[in-house]
Amino acid sequence: MRRVLVAYVVTLPTFVVIDFVWLSVMASTLYRPVMGDMLVEDFRLAPAVAFYLLYVAGLTFLAIKPGLEKGSPRSAAIHGAILGFTAYATYDLTNQATLGNWSTALTLADLAWGSILSGTAALIGCWISLRVSGSSASASGASR
Repeated sequence: MRRVLVAYVVTLPTFVVIDFVWLSVMASTLYRPVMGDMLVEDFRLAPAVAFYLLYVAGLTFLAIKPGLEKGSPRSAAIHGAILGFTAYATYDLTNQATLGNWSTALTLADLAWGSILSGTAALIGCWISLRVSGSSASASGASR
């Protein structure tokens, strides 16, 4: 359990920082041209905090924990990328199905981003957690 908590604490800022850089760079070139005035001018902190806390909890449980149990950051990255693809597909494809101005290009870019971001954050979270708390598979419960 300690290892999973360490992974969450490490993964949360990792995910937020990487996503912040992406959004800072891409908001005006990728999102704003498609979404236009649907985007708020001022960032809404409470929903963003809720998203990051909940999403990273899911990423930790569904992707990083299996990687920790195997002692494999690579496994965490693969599970993370699959989770990211699925979660971002839910958002993007629903928007594309229901919003007139949503584009296929935005969907594809966001699906790639969700996969890369989630896979990378899971890899880093698992790797650091294994280093901090020891990397033996038996210590993580994989031998059970």
